[in-house]
Amino acid sequence: MLLQVRDLAAYFFLDEGVLKAVDGLSFDVDAGETVALVGESGCGKTIVALSLLGVVPAPGRVVGGSVRFDGVDVVRASPAELRRVRGAGIGIVFQEPGAALNPVHTVGRQIADVVQLHRGLSRREADAEAVRLLGEMEIPEPEKRAKAYPHELSGGMRQRATIAIAVSARPRLLIADEPTTALDVTIQREILELLAHLQQDFGMSLLIITHDIGVVEEMARRVMVMYAGKLVEVGEAERVFREPKHPYTQGLLRSVPRLGSGRKAPLEGIPGVVPDLLALPPGCSFHPRCPLGDASCTFEFPPLESVAGRLCACYKVHDVVTI
Repeated sequence: MLLQVRDLAAYFFLDEGVLKAVDGLSFDVDAGETVALVGESGCGKTIVALSLLGVVPAPGRVVGGSVRFDGVDVVRASPAELRRVRGAGIGIVFQEPGAALNPVHTVGRQIADVVQLHRGLSRREADAEAVRLLGEMEIPEPEKRAKAYPHELSGGMRQRATIAIAVSARPRLLIADEPTTALDVTIQREILELLAHLQQDFGMSLLIITHDIGVVEEMARRVMVMYAGKLVEVGEAERVFREPKHPYTQGLLRSVPRLGSGRKAPLEGIPGVVPDLLALPPGCSFHPRCPLGDASCTFEFPPLESVAGRLCACYKVHDVVTI
């Protein structure tokens, strides 16, 4: 197993209280596998990604659990071990390429710096590799683009450049955090096809973090559904989407427009909002929005249990009618 996460907890210690962004997550990613982590904005998905790299920003920190990557526990690793894991072990594509790229350095320089650090190439060799990688990202005129600054590139090109940086050290696991956010539909498709192509060519594992069910259905073999810092349903993507067992997963699927459903078919949004992670409701944190929620759901958060070939955290799972 390439990545093993056990009981991961990452909290933010604020003046207002303790915000439990990630609270007891356990999952695995195998070599060459594509796994998706899906949920609404604010549920803690990005903090999971940052925890895997050991870069949770202050005032947050990982307070419990383990993240074992290729035998190294990232949570307890030394600075030297972390440097070996980041880049050459785990690469990441951030959702905001404009913020991820340094505005005062050319795109080519930023790629070459990573290549030099992790692969030991000379500056001349690293510059040539940066141009080659930009070409592999299907960016036209890669020699010219390598000399450009981030603000001189389109949004799609900036995202391709961040992907080039993420894969430049030839990582074994690539984390793609909302890789298609703020891109038009055509560019979204191209970015997803590029990620699939790179995964196949490099033999990487891929962890996709997204709120977009369509991305998950197209890319992932397994899916993990997250709500308010916890996993609520985990299983084979095809099975989970065909017969979702958790009411939250059902709500997500009902809110996605489907081809053939008719132009006038209403979308069924999930009522209410994601709860404040500083003041979570007692018991199952989804119960105030759940159509099946009642007093029996308020005592403690339900454990993930095996149900119909997947894991599901719901006291009412046997009352759920499959959509």
